[in-house]
Amino acid sequence: MGYISEIRKLIGSRPIISVGATILVVNEKKEILFQHRSDTLDWGLPGGSMELAETLEEVASRELREETGLIASQFELIGVFSGPLYYFKYPNGDETYSVINLFRAMDVRGRLEMNDGESIGLEYFSKDNLPGNIEKRAKALIETLGNKVWELESSFDTK
Repeated sequence: MGYISEIRKLIGSRPIISVGATILVVNEKKEILFQHRSDTLDWGLPGGSMELAETLEEVASRELREETGLIASQFELIGVFSGPLYYFKYPNGDETYSVINLFRAMDVRGRLEMNDGESIGLEYFSKDNLPGNIEKRAKALIETLGNKVWELESSFDTK
């Protein structure tokens, strides 16, 4: 059982501050990998909350592997995002104010696989062909970054 689940046992659904990592995976066509979430049925970016004793890079690596089957040899910190834009209420009523550490995965290998039940789809989307129902935190990240997100180099080693 994870740290957030243990906290929830003590405080219920009340708002908490959660720290975690969100990962941008960019393919050669400058498309971004989105995860069709099983809990909210919208499209978000791979990522999740920090467990006790983890580094943020370890969170990024674990969540990328668990949610997409991909492995990255390193992560580049894009920025840290917090505040009202990153408040989220889950379908079960749990409330969180997320502190999102946004990383770009680098030197990615592997093939897309849904391993943990958190995804019902994994798909790359271009700037001009985004899904209509993007999860609000992912949407806020993309809007805040603007064109910068679409100018990122590929996450895959093409050498």
